[in-house]
Amino acid sequence: MFRWYRDATKCYVYLPDVSRPRTDPANGSNEDWVSIFRKSEWFRRGWTLQELIAPASVDFFCKEGELLGSKVSLERHICEVTAIPARALRGSPLSDFSVTERFSWAASRETFRQEDKAYSLLGIFDVNIPLIYSEGKDKAMQRLREEIEKASKGHKREDFSVTFSLSDAFDVEHFMAREDELSRIHKALRGDGSRRAVVLQGLGGIGKTQLSIAYAKRHKDDYSAIFWLNIKDEDSVKQSFAKLAKQISKEHPLAIPVSNQERNQNLDEVVESVKAWLSLPSNTRWLMIYDNYDTPKLSGGTDPAAVDIRKFLPESYQGSIIITTRSSEVRIGQSIQVRKLSNIRDSLEILSTVSRRQELNTDPNTVKLAEELDGLPLALATAGAYLDQTPRSFSDYLRLYKESWARLKETSPELSSYEDRTLYSTWQISFDNIKQRNPLSASLLRLWAYFDNQDLWFELLRHGESDKPEWLRELTKDELSFDGAVRVLSSHGLVEVATSPQESIESKGYSIHGCVHYWTIHSLNHEWDYDLAKLAVKIVAAHVPIEKDSQPWMMQRRLLQHAARCSYMFSNSLVVDDELADDCHNLGYLYADQGKLVEAERMYQRALEGKEKAWGPEHTSTLSTVNNLAALYADQGKLVEAERMY
Repeated sequence: MFRWYRDATKCYVYLPDVSRPRTDPANGSNEDWVSIFRKSEWFRRGWTLQELIAPASVDFFCKEGELLGSKVSLERHICEVTAIPARALRGSPLSDFSVTERFSWAASRETFRQEDKAYSLLGIFDVNIPLIYSEGKDKAMQRLREEIEKASKGHKREDFSVTFSLSDAFDVEHFMAREDELSRIHKALRGDGSRRAVVLQGLGGIGKTQLSIAYAKRHKDDYSAIFWLNIKDEDSVKQSFAKLAKQISKEHPLAIPVSNQERNQNLDEVVESVKAWLSLPSNTRWLMIYDNYDTPKLSGGTDPAAVDIRKFLPESYQGSIIITTRSSEVRIGQSIQVRKLSNIRDSLEILSTVSRRQELNTDPNTVKLAEELDGLPLALATAGAYLDQTPRSFSDYLRLYKESWARLKETSPELSSYEDRTLYSTWQISFDNIKQRNPLSASLLRLWAYFDNQDLWFELLRHGESDKPEWLRELTKDELSFDGAVRVLSSHGLVEVATSPQESIESKGYSIHGCVHYWTIHSLNHEWDYDLAKLAVKIVAAHVPIEKDSQPWMMQRRLLQHAARCSYMFSNSLVVDDELADDCHNLGYLYADQGKLVEAERMYQRALEGKEKAWGPEHTSTLSTVNNLAALYADQGKLVEAERMY
C-alpha cells in the first residue's frame, strides 16, 4: 500500500470533519477552518500516516468539497500537529530518520484493529511481515521490531549488539540541539556499512562533545553498538579500550580474548583485541566516538604528547567514526565545523535553563549579556550557573563581566582571541564568588592546575606528606569537607563527576573541562607556584601502590594521567627536583610496572641524581634505585648500561 501511495501522481484527502464556509469573512481570515483542520480525526488515525508521507503531492478537501490546500501550502500546520519534520513531508529518504523518531510519528495515532498499530508502519520502515490479526498488538510490534533490526543491521546484528551506554561521556541538560549539524553528521555517516568518518572541529567549549552525544542518543537504534573513547593522550585512549573490552565481554563472553581485572594485562593487547572484534566481516554497524583529539600526530611534528589516531582505528574499512578536535589538521573523513550559536534565542535558552530564570526575552540586559558572550555555549552555561547560585541580576552580571574583561586586558595581554577573553572573564567572576562562599573550593581549583584535569579524588589528596598546607588538611579531613568544597565548584559549572575509563578504586573522582583547566594554569596561576607544583608531585608519588597491594595495576592506571602531568612539569623546569628523589623513584616504579620504559628511565635517573647528591652512592636508598634502573636497562636491551649499573 505504501508503494502504491508513493508512486501515485497525486493523492486526495477528504476531511468530513472539517467545514469551510463558501464565503470567507470580510477580513479574509481563515483562522476558523484552520483550527478545525488541525484537530481533524485524520491526523490521529494509524493508516493515514503513510497516506501523508508517501505521496509526493497531497491535496486536502473539506466537507463541502472545496480545496483547503496541499501538503506544501499547509506544511507548517501539518508539521506542528504531527511533529513530523518538514524534510520527511518533502520526500527525504525515511532512512534519514532514526527508528525511534519514526515510531514517535505514530505514537498518538489509533487503529480500529490493534494489530494495525504495527502493520500500518510496514511501509514507513520498508519491511514486510505476515499479517496475523489474531496475534495482538504486542506480538505484532515485537515482530515488526525484529524485522526492522534485520533490515537495518543485517541478519547477524544480534551477534554484535552491545547495550547502549554513554556513561563515560559527560552529558548536559542545557545542550542546544544543532539540527543542521546533526543532519550533516547523519548524512555523512549514512551508508551500507563501509567506513564512514566525520570530524567535528571547533573551538574549545563550543559543544563538540555534546553534539556527538546528541547524535548518538538520537540515532542509537541505527547502530549495533556505540562506544565513546577519550583520546586526549595515549594512556587515556588505551584505558578507554580496556573499558570497551569489558563492556563487550559482558554480552559476548567469547568475543574478545582479554583477561578480567584479576590480572594485569598489557593494554596494547587489549586495544588489538577490540580492534579485531570491530573488524570482523559482519560487524559493520558500530559507531566509535573519539573525543578530545586535540593533539594529533602530524608529519614532522615533535610534540611527545601527540597521538596517532590511526593506531587506534579498526583496520577493516567498515563502521562509523566521529572525531572531536580543536585542531584543523585532522584529515580523516568529512570535516564539519562546529561554530558558535548564531541565533540569540538559543543563547537565551541556555541562560534561562541553567540560571533557572524565566522570561529573559523581556529583559534588555539579558539580551545584551547573551550578545557579549557571543554564542559560546560554555561561557553561557558558566554565566547561567553563577546566576543560579547568586541573587544578582543580569545587569549586575553584565557589569561584572565588563570589569573582568578590562582586568584581563591588563593582566593577560597574551589573550588575543575574543573567545578566550569571553571564557576567562566568566570563569573569573565565578571564581571571585567561590572564594567568598568557600575558600577551600578556591584553593582546590588553584591546586588543580598542577594535576591532570581528569579524575581528582578524595583519597589521592588525603594521602601524602604530613606537612601539607593547613587548608589541604582541612579540605581532606573527611569526605564531607571534600565533597562540600567540590559541590561549590560543581554548582558554578566548573567541575563534573569524572568519567574514568577504569573501574573506580577508592572513591569516585571529579574532572574539569580542558578549557577550564587551561585557565587555571595560565590565568588563575598566572604566577607559577613552585610549592604547589612540588606538593602535587609528592601527592601523586605517595599514592603509587607497592607490589603487595591488592590489584596495584588498577591504581597505577588511575594515576598515569597525573604522573604524566608531573613528568611534564619536570621536563619544563616547572618543579624543582630538590627533596623529590624518593618521589621520582616512585614515579619511575609506576612507569616501569606499566611498561612505559622511556618515562621510567627518566624518572629513575632523576631519582638517582638526587639520592647520590643527598646521601651518597652507597646509601641503601640509592642502591635501590640503582637496582631498579639496571633492571630497566636490561628490559630495554641496554645490556652495557645495565652491566655498568651493577
